[in-house]
Amino acid sequence: MSTQPGNDRLLRALLREPVDRTPVWIMRQAGRYLPEYRATRAKAGSFMALCTNPELACEVTLQPLARFPLDAAILFSDILVIPHAMGLGLSFEEGEGPRIARPIRNEAAVQALPVPDPDDKLRFVLDAIALTRRELAGRVPLIGFVGSPWTVATYMVEGGSSRDFAQIRGLLQGEPRTLHALLEKLARATTAYLNAQIAAGVQAVMIFDTWGGALATPDYLEFSLSYMQQILAGLAREPAGQRVPVILFTKGGGIWLTRMAASGADALGIDSATELSAARQATGDRVALQGNLDPALLHEPPDSIRNEVARVLESYGRGPGHVFNLGHGVQPQTNPEHVAAMIAAVHELSPQYHR
Repeated sequence: MSTQPGNDRLLRALLREPVDRTPVWIMRQAGRYLPEYRATRAKAGSFMALCTNPELACEVTLQPLARFPLDAAILFSDILVIPHAMGLGLSFEEGEGPRIARPIRNEAAVQALPVPDPDDKLRFVLDAIALTRRELAGRVPLIGFVGSPWTVATYMVEGGSSRDFAQIRGLLQGEPRTLHALLEKLARATTAYLNAQIAAGVQAVMIFDTWGGALATPDYLEFSLSYMQQILAGLAREPAGQRVPVILFTKGGGIWLTRMAASGADALGIDSATELSAARQATGDRVALQGNLDPALLHEPPDSIRNEVARVLESYGRGPGHVFNLGHGVQPQTNPEHVAAMIAAVHELSPQYHR
């Protein structure tokens, strides 16, 4: 199986190599805003049934590419499959998000956690990758992903989504050694899982640190960034001699971009709160930048979307190293025609920045 797709625009941009136009994909591009996704989700019967069925996960992964001229597919899965593989009882309640049946609240629970073998406990993901690569047939690269140890730990400790992170903040302040032990175990599990994804055929990977921005700077560096760096250091990033780029995204992490650029990542995701021009200055062109149209702007008319695409492209400026994306995931109520308008605007307006 060739690891280099016919359209390798994304991979070249992530490695800061010249491209003819800015590549574009969108976070959560396979999701509830698409009627075809909702139909497949209904056929599966539950979100977890969809995630754990390789054929349906492949079907959902490919749906956006049938509708839009995107430069990448991203594997359909969830950042919480590792706690699922650890046996913590993951489920998803409609309208309420994920639920962990057996939250981790003390040192004994951390010590009892297994580090799952991805070839066994996460085989459904690896099978979905292999199937999707076959179906893509080299059209575009396939992106794999994980959640950061800190972000995954918030769900494992809180038992689900949280507004104030009271339980994990209690561990951080009162039992930091227990929290470090949990994050260390998650970092090892995540490294093994990402390496398994790379071996199965993904051509780029992304680490989603959704909740790192909730931390104060010393805590972010100690409890979030350090464990992402540990993962980066442990990845087999050049299978068959071809670099697998890694994107690191901390939502709300604009104040730490200089430190993130030194992490070993090839690219940084930039949320909508930070101007790309400022992010480029802060990182000194050491890494590629991905972003950062505000997802809420996709509810505006197509002319307004085009104007904002123009502004984002101008903010990054000329030269390689930009991947167009949203500042966070596409919202479920978004009109797919507005996504099409955004992509068309990137295709039309970005070539001038690469001449």
